[in-house]
Amino acid sequence: MNAARPFASASARHARTLTTVAALALTPLAMLPTRPAMQWLDAICSTPLHSVASSPGAAAQRPTSTSHTLSCEPLANAPGKSVTTVVVDFPPHAFTGAHRHPGSVTAYVISGTLRSALNGGPAIDYRSGQTWFEPPGTLHDYVENTDPARPAKLLAVFVTDTNCGPLVLPP
Repeated sequence: MNAARPFASASARHARTLTTVAALALTPLAMLPTRPAMQWLDAICSTPLHSVASSPGAAAQRPTSTSHTLSCEPLANAPGKSVTTVVVDFPPHAFTGAHRHPGSVTAYVISGTLRSALNGGPAIDYRSGQTWFEPPGTLHDYVENTDPARPAKLLAVFVTDTNCGPLVLPP
């Protein structure tokens, strides 16, 4: 009987310790907002923030991107093709709607974060240092700077037919 008593005592101590730790861990939950506030927060967080979900006129009221061609050179190892390098500036909250490009495009985000969607696919946020690729003729649904305060910048490298023709085509 004496051997069982220390075991029961140690087991009770462990149970009390576990209960105390659980109570301490759950105490901060008592300070969380009430259920209606949590439902409101859940509704806010589950609403898509990209402009495609907003009213059609909202995109027209936003600033647009501007581009500056840095270079356009023929590719010696690919007759009939040229490479064009362009910097695209996105002011805060800028939006560029659906378009296509006549050649392959590699986009590199220099600064900020840009949200982009291709061929009806999901929107993806690209941060500074990230890239994406667009095969020739791909529908670029939109690209936008969702930040209302900071600009974003993109470097685009196009491989197209010679003579540096138009780089943006209608959807």
